[in-house]
Amino acid sequence: MKTRTSAVALVGLLALAACGAPAVPAVPAAQGSTRPASAAAAAPVAGDAAALLAQFGLAGKNAQQVVESLDQDPRKRPLPLRASVRPDRLVLSDGTSEASLPLTGERSFYLSVAPYVTRTHDCFNHSLATCQGELAGRPVRVTITDSAGAVLVDADRTTYANGFVAFWLPRDVSGTITVTADGRTGTVPFATKADSPTCITTLKLT
Repeated sequence: MKTRTSAVALVGLLALAACGAPAVPAVPAAQGSTRPASAAAAAPVAGDAAALLAQFGLAGKNAQQVVESLDQDPRKRPLPLRASVRPDRLVLSDGTSEASLPLTGERSFYLSVAPYVTRTHDCFNHSLATCQGELAGRPVRVTITDSAGAVLVDADRTTYANGFVAFWLPRDVSGTITVTADGRTGTVPFATKADSPTCITTLKLT
């Protein structure tokens, strides 16, 4: 039982520490960061979200504001505060304690997209602290349309320092995301269900 508990703890910490395993073609190892297994063996204890936020200069912000602040943080990854976006909540950790904040509201599903040309990586739950896409600071045109044909997003944006661009979307919808940049275009499906990914790294611009 002790071995099983340690294994579960390790998986939980790695999920907060990195986007996911490298894909093909892979992002160089320098763009990701995970803690050594020996340092990740102990499970983080339940902590207080407000205390964690105050510790990292985010006091007084709600879940949506924290997500946007960290995702658009211009600093090089990894960031000091680990933060993982799940379909219904934001999970925070400083490596010792862990807390979560609910994501609620009419448009409360946060979907992050990292368009790429040559390099990408596997990702499911977007890590605000460590995920790094290929195209940082690039102007892009994004159109998100649901399966009924309704346009949810039609906007010009600039990818963040982490190479992502993100949107708050309604829950329980599906459809397609189209991104155009530098004369290249890519389209991928998306969904905002309870078991859907919050991180899309499969949108190749061709």
